[in-house]
Formats: sequence, structure tokens, C-alpha cells
Amino acid sequence: MNLPMKPSSGRSLFDFDDIFNYWPFGRGIEAANGAFSPRCDIKDMKDHYEITAELPGVDKKDLEVTLDNGVLTITAETRKEEKEEKEGKVIRQERRYGKYMRSFLVGDSVKEADIKADFKDGVLKLTAPKVAPVTPEARRIKVS
Repeated sequence: MNLPMKPSSGRSLFDFDDIFNYWPFGRGIEAANGAFSPRCDIKDMKDHYEITAELPGVDKKDLEVTLDNGVLTITAETRKEEKEEKEGKVIRQERRYGKYMRSFLVGDSVKEADIKADFKDGVLKLTAPKVAPVTPEARRIKVS
């Protein structure tokens, strides 16, 4: 994997604040609200946006996509417990809990009813058609 030597901000890759944005094994950075930011691909196509988010270990029932005041938000939670016992003794017990959250500013260019969402194998794909901009029509006003 080739990593860029300088982030788009012009600072060195080795600036501590930016290092996790380029780390090849995932961000792993927890936001202030305790949620992790999932890796996303965002494509601006001519007539729509395509957003793909990686949500490993998440069940469809624990996934929510909302559009509120021009902000598209993906939230998800994962809860998994595994317990292995042999002869009445706990040999292994593992728990994994996590919350994912990611928001995108789309403004007035997208309508909620037009967004399509597909979730398969831990990958969420959103297709959000763009609303055609309305050009105000010039009209002549009669002066009396």
C-alpha cells in the first residue's frame, strides 16, 4: 500500500494528529461521543452521490440512516458476546461492543425519499440522487 508522504493539508505525514488518517489498518479513532468513524468511499457522480461505508460486525437491524437539515448521518451499533466453557469452567469469554457514526453535509441537493440503501456483508451502499437545481424564471411585471 502506498501512503502519501504529505496529507492534503500540506503537513508532514508524521504529524501525530494526522497519522491515523493514513494508517493502513483502519482509523481506530474514537470520536468525542464515543463512536468510531467507519471507513467510507464517497463518489460525486453527475446525477447522484454514492456513499459506501464499512460496518464490520453490524446487523441490519442495528443500522440507521437519517437525513436532517441537509446532514446525512449513518449510525450503527454492534454487540457480540462469545463464551466457551469446558467442564463447567470458563475457558474463553470475549465481548465486542461498538458504535459507528458518520455524517455528510449534502445540503438541499438530496431528498430523503430518493435515497436508496443496500446493506450486505457489512458494507452499506447509499445512492442519493441529486435534486435538479431550479433556475428562477424571469418574468416581466406589468407596471400600471
